[in-house]
Amino acid sequence: MTSSLLTAAKSAATKAAPAAANNPLDDLRYWWDASIAWVNTHWLQIGVAVAAGLLIYFLLSLARRFALKHAQSATSDYSISHIAGRVIHKTKSIVLAIVSIRLVAGYAQPPSLILNTIQVIFTVAVGLQVAIWAREIILGLIQRRASEGHNETLNNAMGIIRLLISFALFSIAVIVVLGNLGVNVTGLIAGLGVGGIAIGLAAQGIFSDLFAGLTIIFDRPFRNGETIKWDNTIATVERIGIKSTRLRSVNGELLIVSNTNLLGKEIANFAHLHRRRVTFAIGVIYQTTPEMLRALPALLEEQVKAAGHDFVRSSFTTFSASSLDFELLFDVHSEDYNEVAAARTDVAVRVFAAMSAAGYEFAYPTQTSFTAAPDGTLVLPYADDQPEPARAESPKPRARSGKAAKPG
Repeated sequence: MTSSLLTAAKSAATKAAPAAANNPLDDLRYWWDASIAWVNTHWLQIGVAVAAGLLIYFLLSLARRFALKHAQSATSDYSISHIAGRVIHKTKSIVLAIVSIRLVAGYAQPPSLILNTIQVIFTVAVGLQVAIWAREIILGLIQRRASEGHNETLNNAMGIIRLLISFALFSIAVIVVLGNLGVNVTGLIAGLGVGGIAIGLAAQGIFSDLFAGLTIIFDRPFRNGETIKWDNTIATVERIGIKSTRLRSVNGELLIVSNTNLLGKEIANFAHLHRRRVTFAIGVIYQTTPEMLRALPALLEEQVKAAGHDFVRSSFTTFSASSLDFELLFDVHSEDYNEVAAARTDVAVRVFAAMSAAGYEFAYPTQTSFTAAPDGTLVLPYADDQPEPARAESPKPRARSGKAAKPG
């Protein structure tokens, strides 16, 4: 009886096939008859497939529930377990059902139309589900990064970040799904590429500052409240924004710098210095004796160590126009700039007192003038052991002798 029904269905389908090309109702009737024939001939395989599918769906749901319960038991928010829980929570039940049907569909040997339909639904569902998983993983990692630094800027920017990530991931998912379904996506990719280039050129400055701001947030070259040197400006970071960063200079001015310009120049961060190096330039007069010059580095080292800091070096540097120059370098182990400034003042006072007590004289710009006679003989300055030359007296005019003769 089963074979006769199958033969009848095939003959009916064969008769209806030519008309199916012209009449949609006949086409639908053809596939309906084929489905009825499939159910009548493979009812046992269909029953086994349904039972297996229900079992697979139950196991997948149970695994999702167990993993979600384990992930939600994480003590800290935005941990890896918490992110995994978010991903599992976003797994749709309909996707689990479609996966279960796809796994058992081949055993029931359905008609090509039903099998192709299942394949299409499976491809679309899995593609969209993977995009949702990827979005949750990326957003979770971003929020975890923001929570580590208590970054208010990133928390405020999560809306636009979520929008950009969702648009990018779902666009890729749609293209992949259409490609697997046999659709030619070359034109779609080209259109998206041209549109993306146009949008990028139109909003080049905005996107440049946006990505620069994200770079600052994730790479963390500096944070709020830290003191940095940017270009020739020393300032404290007040707020890191998506487009610009606000700096408060040491003079009190508020500087608003775009993130692109901020990263375009060298930045020195003074916040995490375990030690700071202090340099002094010391000049003594040329009348200093060689013995005193040799003893000066040891004297400077003694004063630095007495102040409790790390001596680096002290040495002669150069013969200047008015002084013999030495340099003093030492390290202060502190991250607080105020403590470093106090230590520099303390060492400077100690050095000044010690050098003054030892008879050293600090040099200052001087100039000596030399006076010479018309013949080139040096007149001033003159040696201390020679008497001061007598002042040349002006010759007195001669007195007139007699009276002038009267004209005759």
